[in-house]
Amino acid sequence: MDSGLIAPVVFAAALAIGTAVTELRSPGSARVTCGLVRDRTAVAAGAMVMVVVTVTGGSWSGLAWGVLAGTLTGHLVHRARARDQ
Repeated sequence: MDSGLIAPVVFAAALAIGTAVTELRSPGSARVTCGLVRDRTAVAAGAMVMVVVTVTGGSWSGLAWGVLAGTLTGHLVHRARARDQ
């Protein structure tokens, strides 16, 4: 296993566990957290970051970092747009 693959997988697992714990504490919060899937601007921004990071990474670890960076970018764009509305 590529050692560069461990960190993004651990970060992704931490995000999933955090979302699950928050959902247990307040039901319905996961739907709000994952609302970026319905926001086209957030998805486009995340996809663009994912492609750039994946292409510059060039291996499986680059793909993992690209997916993580794209997801976090999409989440931040979605939160910023929701706050403005």
